Amino acid sequence: MNNNSSNKINVKEAREALEKFKYEVANEIGVPLKQGYNGDLTSAQNGYVGGYMVKKMIEAQEREMAGRK
Repeated sequence: MNNNSSNKINVKEAREALEKFKYEVANEIGVPLKQGYNGDLTSAQNGYVGGYMVKKMIEAQEREMAGRK
């Protein structure tokens, strides 16, 4: 099977932190994400977790950039 997914982690050292962040975000927004199989979740729920992760990462980067002059 050819895996051309764009969902690869570019900084391998960040894998564990991103996994932890994913579960923190899911918990924060009330999506019952669990270790292992999550096929019972809707695509909307999964998309919401990913979208909210991106939003929070952008906000963190903006705060960091605002602190640099």
